[in-house]
Amino acid sequence: MKAAYTKMHGTGNEILVVDQRDNNASPPTPEMLQMLGNDATGPGFDQLMWVESADDSAHAAAYRVFNADGSEVEQCGNGVRCVAAFLADESGHAQSFLLSSPAGPIEARVDDDGLVAVSMGVPEFEPAAIPFVADARSGSYQLAIGDEQFVVCALSMGNPHCILYVDDVDTAPVAELGPLIERHERFPQRTNAGFARIRDRDNMDLRVFERGVGETAACGTGACAAVVAGQSLGLLAESVNVRLPGGQLVVSWRGGSELVWLTGNAEYISKGIIDL
Repeated sequence: MKAAYTKMHGTGNEILVVDQRDNNASPPTPEMLQMLGNDATGPGFDQLMWVESADDSAHAAAYRVFNADGSEVEQCGNGVRCVAAFLADESGHAQSFLLSSPAGPIEARVDDDGLVAVSMGVPEFEPAAIPFVADARSGSYQLAIGDEQFVVCALSMGNPHCILYVDDVDTAPVAELGPLIERHERFPQRTNAGFARIRDRDNMDLRVFERGVGETAACGTGACAAVVAGQSLGLLAESVNVRLPGGQLVVSWRGGSELVWLTGNAEYISKGIIDL
């Protein structure tokens, strides 16, 4: 079976949008996803957004998220912005709508300036819900890696995140520690690993080693997690500019049971056909 794709990026995070609302096809197998995600054997992507018809008329569409290693995950902030921009451009008129995601309903708004704002749900700090192995919920935890102890924050933004605050993201050991944190035994479903530097209450630098992908130019849920963790520790303002290797995102959260909002770009790269 052949399927059309639209390759996009959100803050440098490469996203493949495959619209299957008019078909009833099954997503690619993990082996096929690995082939498609590799630049040498396919269009290449960090995440593939598999867009389907929603179960009800309240949602414009539903989507599933697949990593380049073939694994299916719960959420992708940069990917959902690309899906929202794709749907808004296709309709030519709908600028605000609901999407159905594995992590729950997502509000999306595409502004006239091209920026896309999406609600990323309510952060979850309970260890069992992340999931993260801990005796009790805490604002920070000691995480043993080899002979060293690191102070980290753990939370879920629909997918698990571990945040490590560093003095300088440029020299942070992302390549060394990222894989060890991703597969740490205290994260039974693996985790995304964020390395963050708080510049001031309104600005943060961030690099993310994504679960199932490796380090990427940007991670939307990672930006949300890093900001929310910093806000929970009283270190950040309500709205924070997050600088990543691929560009800038804005994360806003009023605390408590309020939704986290993620705002950033969604740009087109190419279109094509893939064999599924």
